[in-house]
Amino acid sequence: MSSIDDSGMIPFDPHQQILYEDNHLIIINKRPSQIVQGDKTGDEPLNEQIKSYLKKKYHKPGNVYLGVVHRLDRPVSGIVIFAKTSKALSRLNKMLAAREVQKIYWVVVNKRPPEPEGHLVHYLVKDQQKNKSFATDKPKGAAKRAELKFKLLQSADRYHLLEVELLTGRHHQIRVQLAKMGCLIRGDVKYGFPRPNPDASIHLHARKVQFKHPVNNDIISLEVLPPADVVWKLFI
Repeated sequence: MSSIDDSGMIPFDPHQQILYEDNHLIIINKRPSQIVQGDKTGDEPLNEQIKSYLKKKYHKPGNVYLGVVHRLDRPVSGIVIFAKTSKALSRLNKMLAAREVQKIYWVVVNKRPPEPEGHLVHYLVKDQQKNKSFATDKPKGAAKRAELKFKLLQSADRYHLLEVELLTGRHHQIRVQLAKMGCLIRGDVKYGFPRPNPDASIHLHARKVQFKHPVNNDIISLEVLPPADVVWKLFI
């Protein structure tokens, strides 16, 4: 079990959290409460903690380069990719735009979806002040197209486990699109679930990534289980 520091955050643990590392990439299993990049809270983000780790491990003088390839919301757990070179970051950004990086999520929701699997398309507008996105069924103003596929994996008495393949990368996309469908993520009070989880997490987990290495073209395929808690254990 990871310890929590005075700020309420779980500090970066390279021994438990590094899933893959080479000269160009470092891929991390993020814990709930860890933030990928700095925000208005002022809490130390993962990218800075990883820079400190790399600087110490490799005895690097000066600044350490680390590019953020994609993000996970603070209460979400799972796989996050960072680039250790600008070449890798540039190529991965192009691969993401071309949908060449497969990202699979597991999510626990309060209602069974209307169909066992489906393809959701919405148009999302972000409210900066509320740090919240809103979904519409048709294009509207500056709204951005959002797509995902979902599949029902298991059902328990009160909750249901979905697998989600993210096809676009929008702000709070899975959270808002599933809420629009009527399936609220356990613990996600921002999008309508009635009560928070005790640790402020939500039951959304970045389960798997698969992509061609941006430099050597090897296939990188990684999977990681969600945090151990009583709700995830219903399904695992």
